[in-house]
Amino acid sequence: MWIEDLARLRAQRIPAVLATVVSVRGHTPREAGAKMVITADELLGSVGGGNLEMLVATRARHMLETAEQSPEQLTLRLNDRQPAVYGKQCCGGEAVVLLEPVPVRPVIAIFGIGHVGLELAHILSRHDVELVLTDSRPEQLAQLQPLLASSPVAQIRCHHAVLAEQLLSELPTGAMVVIMTHDHAEDFHLCDAALRRDGLGFVGLIGSAAKYTRFTKMLTESGHSPGSIAGITCPIGLPGILGKQPAVIALSVAADLLSRMTLDAASRREDVLRI
Repeated sequence: MWIEDLARLRAQRIPAVLATVVSVRGHTPREAGAKMVITADELLGSVGGGNLEMLVATRARHMLETAEQSPEQLTLRLNDRQPAVYGKQCCGGEAVVLLEPVPVRPVIAIFGIGHVGLELAHILSRHDVELVLTDSRPEQLAQLQPLLASSPVAQIRCHHAVLAEQLLSELPTGAMVVIMTHDHAEDFHLCDAALRRDGLGFVGLIGSAAKYTRFTKMLTESGHSPGSIAGITCPIGLPGILGKQPAVIALSVAADLLSRMTLDAASRREDVLRI
């Protein structure tokens, strides 16, 4: 079933396109409602086979290559007069196929579920992201139970991790990391671990400019270059949103993360189109 296929692909972090025959006229190989899931390497299900199906698959794979996010519709006529790139289909009818991109969920990892971390988790839970929430204090994670029971939009994974550096090393490429634990020593070890692995999409550290200056000195002494240390954003959040209340800080950080995700997706698409 296509639902199980999509669930598996999302769990494996494989982007896909869902193709659905939304309407038909005359004789067509499949009825309205037929579905197929297309990835870069797989065709799962069928919308009719032959030229029709391969045209759908080719367009879907182009959407994957160019990181398209918006659905689009194809109208395919099945007669002798139509171009037949992959062989002729002479059913005589017409099929309208909707192509819906199913992108990989962005991963946001929050290290530290204190006052701000809890507020941030609630805000981000309303978005289609994968949230990795971790704290070394089990009582802090216990506060997440109402959120987990509320059927959040986000996929949420909670971890009680005394050594959160190992969890950080296991995050997928492109993951966004927000470090806001209750302990500056723990924050430092997480910053150090983040700089020792490649491929993170963002590393943010809660705190003041004075904290960042102190961490810069300590990270330099630990062997990190100035250019590498500059990859850590501190303070975090949008500068135009002011206030020290946890809810305000969390709102500022969430707005910044969502803005970066949007810009990153647009940038990836432009990079592909330039090639």
